[in-house]
Amino acid sequence: MQSGLYIVGTPIGNLSDMSSRAIEILRSVDLIAAEDTRVFGKLASHFDIKTPRISCHEHNERDVVPELIEKLQSGKSVAVVSDAGMPGVSDPGFRLVRAARENDIHVFVVPGPVAAISALVLSGFPTDRFTFCGFFDEKKLREDNRIRHTIIYYESPNRIMSTIAAMARIMPERQIAIVREITKIHEQTIVGYPADLLQIEPPRGEIVIVVAPAPEHKMSDSEIAGIVNDIVNSSTKAAAADLAIRTGISKKEAYKRMLKRGGNDD
Repeated sequence: MQSGLYIVGTPIGNLSDMSSRAIEILRSVDLIAAEDTRVFGKLASHFDIKTPRISCHEHNERDVVPELIEKLQSGKSVAVVSDAGMPGVSDPGFRLVRAARENDIHVFVVPGPVAAISALVLSGFPTDRFTFCGFFDEKKLREDNRIRHTIIYYESPNRIMSTIAAMARIMPERQIAIVREITKIHEQTIVGYPADLLQIEPPRGEIVIVVAPAPEHKMSDSEIAGIVNDIVNSSTKAAAADLAIRTGISKKEAYKRMLKRGGNDD
């Protein structure tokens, strides 16, 4: 076993997705840094992994990393795992990898499932260019809507309907895909415009939201008017800039429409 840090991907739902290489590495390293040792304990029991483990999560990562780096520098091998999927993707891990790089420690990856990429493929939206924005934050949605290609979010089932409602207000022209329980028995993908999806039964389980690229076609006057009503409380210049981005019309044309609507001057 070569000394170094091993980033190990684990299943996001279906245990059959665990690779034989991941099992071999986790059995062979000197220590496993797990996001939650209790969660990992279930996986370890299933695959007969008896390697010593230490907790390394978002609340103690800064304190644990120096200890792990010390072990790695002494020639030990350490694997890092999250509760599901790839460590470092909206999960602890990147600080440890960064510290290992800074200390010239070998870093290896054992690829595994990633919910964001799986949802992207399931959505049927363009995959040539996309932005992963982590967990959804409504305060950043207007800014995120400036991203014109595919967007990916993680979301909680407790907030999903309020999130869809926010999207219906701010990006009504963009289709979204609600992808839940990936690789599990109740895996489901629901695609539609946000306003239409407000009528669905609230989805349960682990959820990923994929937002389609903004439409390239020129919108109708009535569609533009609807967006104007949404952004009219902003200053005229800011609202015009937002309108131009969301509709594809020129900034000059957007500014004229805002002036007609009676937007607030700067």
